[in-house]
Amino acid sequence: MEPYGADDEESAGVLRTVGRVIKTCRERKGLRQAELGTAIGYSEEQVSSVERGRRAPSPTFLEAADQVLDAGGLIVGLRRDVEEARYPKKVRDLAKLEAEAVELCAYANSVVHGLLQTPEYAGALYGMRRPPFAEDEVERLVAARLARQEIFDRQPSPVFSFVLEEVTLRRPLGGRMVMRRQLERLLEVGRRRNVEIQVMPTNREDHAGLDGSLQLLRLQKVFEVRYGIIRAQALTPRESLAFIEKVLGET
Repeated sequence: MEPYGADDEESAGVLRTVGRVIKTCRERKGLRQAELGTAIGYSEEQVSSVERGRRAPSPTFLEAADQVLDAGGLIVGLRRDVEEARYPKKVRDLAKLEAEAVELCAYANSVVHGLLQTPEYAGALYGMRRPPFAEDEVERLVAARLARQEIFDRQPSPVFSFVLEEVTLRRPLGGRMVMRRQLERLLEVGRRRNVEIQVMPTNREDHAGLDGSLQLLRLQKVFEVRYGIIRAQALTPRESLAFIEKVLGET
C-alpha cells in the first residue's frame, strides 16, 4: 500500500472517503483496528493509515476487508476509485479530457504515443528515467498509462488519428522483442475502424511538426492547421500499416 501526501487534494479526498467507509463497516462489525488487521493480514498501523486516508489500500486489502466485514461488495466496489486515485493528477486530468473527446489526434516525434504503448514498452520508457523512478512508481505510472487505453473500447467510440515519426518505429527501446511486440500492437490498433495511424518518413523534405509532439482534441482549435499539414505530409494510413509491417520484418 502506498502513502500519499496532501499535494493532490482530489486523490486525498477519495482516499479519505474510502477510509471512512472501511471504518464504518469495521465498527458495525464490532472489530478494533488491530483485530481487522489480524484477520486480513495487515498491521494495526496499516489499517489505521487506510482509515485516515493516508494510504491507498491494495486490491487484496479491499477484497479481504469486504469479506471479513461482511460488506456485501461495498468495500471491494471502491477498487476502481482507489486505482484512479493512485494515478498522478496530470494523468487523471488528461484521461478526463480524452474521455470527453469525440475525436483525438496526436503527433508523436520521439516515442510511440502513450495510448498505443504496450506495457513492456511503457515500462522500458519509465525505467530509462534519470534520476530513476522507484520500482513501485514505475508500476504506478505504467498502470496509469494503460488505464487511459480503455478509451479505445468506449461506446460511442471516439475517432483516433495518430502520426508517428519513423524513428519511433525504428528505435529499439526496451530491446528487440519489446519493439516487435510494440509494432504488432500498432498493427492491431491501426486496423480498428475508428483508428488511423500514419507514419512520417524521416526523408521528408518538408515537415511542419519540428516544434515537437502535440495532441489535439475535437474542441481544441489551436493546433488544427499545423496537424492538418503534418497529416498531409505523412504516409497514408494504408501505406503506414504496410511500412510498420516492413519495419517489423526488419526488426
